[in-house]
Amino acid sequence: MSAQDHAMNGHGHDHGHHEEDIGPHATLGGYLTGFVLSVFLTAVPFWLVMGKVFDKSSTTAVVILLIGAVQIVVHMIYFLHMNAKSEGGWNMLSLMFTLTLVVITLSGSLWVMFHLNSNMMPQMEHAREAAQSGGTIVPPRTK
Repeated sequence: MSAQDHAMNGHGHDHGHHEEDIGPHATLGGYLTGFVLSVFLTAVPFWLVMGKVFDKSSTTAVVILLIGAVQIVVHMIYFLHMNAKSEGGWNMLSLMFTLTLVVITLSGSLWVMFHLNSNMMPQMEHAREAAQSGGTIVPPRTK
């Protein structure tokens, strides 16, 4: 059998993995780079919280979420070896589909929770208005 026959797996189909499928970072240096970046991207949020770097906790939370997103990308590139060419582009397509579902689920959940809070708690709104006006809090009548 020739080298081409071995590459075709004897059935006319190329089932072999090519070097470009593995990705450019499948070396010891690539793994070390990913590891160092991961440790750094884990240590920075810890430092932000423990050092109370920002006055507002919401600012700290947003920065930690952004660093978390960067860490996800680092893991996908350096450890999962994902790129636009891997597996003929199917990895990227499945990633985009997953991200779409996550965005829909998270935004829908936040939307529902916000509306449940404002629509299901009228007593709390009544109490808040009474407290702001300096009046007494009288719960609504129930039958």
